[in-house]
Amino acid sequence: MTSHDVVAHLRKITGEKSVGHLGTLDPMATGVLPVLIGKYTRLAQYFSTAEKTYTGTIRFGFATDTYDAEGEAAGTDLWPQAQAALNLDRVRASAARFHGEMEQMPPPFSAKKIAGTPAYKLARQGKPVELKAAKICIASFAIVGLEGPEAAFTMTISAGGYVRSVAHELGRDLGCGAHLSQLRRTRAGDFAEEQAHTLEELAELAGNADALEAVCIHPRNLLLEMPAVTADAHALGRLRNGTQTNLPEFSQAPLVKVFAGQRELMAIAKRIAGTLFQPVAVMG
Repeated sequence: MTSHDVVAHLRKITGEKSVGHLGTLDPMATGVLPVLIGKYTRLAQYFSTAEKTYTGTIRFGFATDTYDAEGEAAGTDLWPQAQAALNLDRVRASAARFHGEMEQMPPPFSAKKIAGTPAYKLARQGKPVELKAAKICIASFAIVGLEGPEAAFTMTISAGGYVRSVAHELGRDLGCGAHLSQLRRTRAGDFAEEQAHTLEELAELAGNADALEAVCIHPRNLLLEMPAVTADAHALGRLRNGTQTNLPEFSQAPLVKVFAGQRELMAIAKRIAGTLFQPVAVMG
């Protein structure tokens, strides 16, 4: 199932046409896929820099053209020759360089666009894929075990970073090739696996708007870096009209969430000076 497939299922379950996910999850991967529904799709821009945390396994012995288990092997399996020299300490030593800010080359089979065309479409057609390295940040990368040709790992990586590129480069560094064999996203920004619901669980609530809303993240728990402020009717009217207004918010935060009551998120507003704010995203 692709991330687009998940969105299609949620449109049927919720009856809402406006549905969008916050970062593609590869079809072979499992785990957290944050999704915005209805008016909340207007908030997508504020989640674009969120870090992602993963668990998974890297299979040593051969690389693939997609850098993961769904691709074609790039050569013969070298694990029988490599296993004697490849122990946990050596893998961890090679993995240590994947930390902090670095330049990373995206996989040729990726959604990165070349002159407006996704790279994977060119790769599938056998056309040359000329991608540019991108600056990413790996906050942590830990090899937690090695069993046979597979190393289990955990990783926290910045938006735009590719875990399978790390797997590919690690195999190249060790001289035996490698690819990503399993991947699970356990956290995307503020959204953790324990907060998630399966499509099957949500399908049981189809047609029950109140029940569906109850299982969603509370609006005040979105974008936690932004303070929340409750506005009166006069201020809300000005914000709806795109007009600056004063709000009872006295921090120095550049952006705030503006509510009508406890739950109804009405706008994201930018601080102009002091308590004067300009709406930058109006929800209703």
